[in-house]
Amino acid sequence: MSHNRFLLLDFGAARPGRVPLPPAFAVKAATADTEGRFSLLEVVLARDIPRHTHHEADEAIYVLDGILEVEFDDRVVHATAGMFVLLPHGIPHALRRASTPPPRVLQISSPGGWECYLEDLFEAGPAVLTDGVLDPVKINPIAAGHAIRYEEPLVT
Repeated sequence: MSHNRFLLLDFGAARPGRVPLPPAFAVKAATADTEGRFSLLEVVLARDIPRHTHHEADEAIYVLDGILEVEFDDRVVHATAGMFVLLPHGIPHALRRASTPPPRVLQISSPGGWECYLEDLFEAGPAVLTDGVLDPVKINPIAAGHAIRYEEPLVT
């Protein structure tokens, strides 16, 4: 029953997962908590997120602190504290740090599953990086299982 799913987290607390996530990713409501409807994370954008497309999930972002640069389709906007961004599935986008310290956001994925993807990604460890940067070619095999596709650089 739904009343059995009531959840109250203390300040700074996060939901445990299959794989421990870095402190920059605090899961507040896991997909299992919401019967798959959504997942909610508090995120400090420590690394820029390369251009990618979610093929099933909509992504909603509310900026708590700092400035988040959002590349959506073919435009770039800057979202500051108190601003909200909805990134519908099927549209390419990228997220970048546009402030120091980096932006802190609430990120909702609907349907849920974002934290499951992050667990898979962090379980892979540095194998998804090239020179300390997220590498779309290395991420895509993991992302594919979550209906996400990162744009890969053209090979000439």
